[in-house]
Amino acid sequence: MPGARGQGVWVTAPSSRPSLCIAQEETADRLLSENPYALVVGMLLDQQFPMERAFAGPARLAERFGDLEPVAVAAADPEAFAALCSRTPAIHRYPGSMATRIQEVAAHILAEHGGDTASLWERATSGDELLGRVQAMPGFGPQKSAIFVALLGKQLGVQPEGWQAAAGDYAQAGAYRSVADVVDADSLVKVRRFKAESKAAARAKQ
Repeated sequence: MPGARGQGVWVTAPSSRPSLCIAQEETADRLLSENPYALVVGMLLDQQFPMERAFAGPARLAERFGDLEPVAVAAADPEAFAALCSRTPAIHRYPGSMATRIQEVAAHILAEHGGDTASLWERATSGDELLGRVQAMPGFGPQKSAIFVALLGKQLGVQPEGWQAAAGDYAQAGAYRSVADVVDADSLVKVRRFKAESKAAARAKQ
């Protein structure tokens, strides 16, 4: 993938910005591809909820809220913002708690990255630093953070030195372990199958 390398960081050139296909909806996937904060929100919502619906959540929210950028989201009235997230179809199984977390992430990006979401990964000079920056966001635990590092590396070309080690097994090519491997409808099915088999194996051990 063409891009520019500097200070150990691989940053996809604007002219070659990838087209993501995670939500399996044209409008939702376009927003994920063009709005870094929307992508972070989609990753945040990807828990206890169908993956494609989670990543369609930012587009639903943008339709209702308008300006889906950290500065606007952080400044929104919490109750009104939660109501937008809860409106049918809700953006998540737990829209109220997720609304709070979305605003917390926006506030974090404002405080730590000047409101520039993309700088969160564009300025990371190593895989460990990138993982740390991601994991510092509210709601991003170790596993979610590793998956997001894999998503950035595999689909957005964000590949600072050591990114694969930071992403762990999620960086493995052709593994279909997570959203990092979803590029079309067929790969989505494979990732779902992997997750179902993993859960079944975990239950069997118990």
